Amino acid sequence: QVQLVESGGGLVQAGGSLRLSCVASRSIVSFNNMGWYRQAPGKQRELVSTISRSDTTNYADSVKGRFTISRDFAKNTVYLQMNSLNPEDTAVYYCNADARPLYSGNVWGQGTQVTVSS
Repeated sequence: QVQLVESGGGLVQAGGSLRLSCVASRSIVSFNNMGWYRQAPGKQRELVSTISRSDTTNYADSVKGRFTISRDFAKNTVYLQMNSLNPEDTAVYYCNADARPLYSGNVWGQGTQVTVSS
C-alpha cells in the first residue's frame, strides 16, 4: 500500500509564500496522478492542482498564476509552491495520489493546515 505524508503548512501573512511537500512511501514514477486538494471550514474539499504521469498539470482557477505543482521522483515527493497567499487560501491541504496501476487508485494524506492572516 501507499502512504502519503504532507508537511510545510503553517501560519503566514497575506502576500506570503509556503511550500507544501508530500512524501510517498512508494516510488511515484508509476502513479497515474498526484495532486493537492484543500478543505476550508464549512466547505467541501476542492481540487487545487494535479500533475499526471505525463507531466500534464491542472490548476483551480483561483490559484492559477500563484501556485505551482512539481515533483521529484528521486525523493518520491510532490510539492506545491504557493505564492501571493490570501486569507481565502486558508484550509487544510491534502495530498492525493492515484497510485495505479501498481497500487490503490485513491490515496490520501492526513492533511496539513495552512492559515493566511490578513
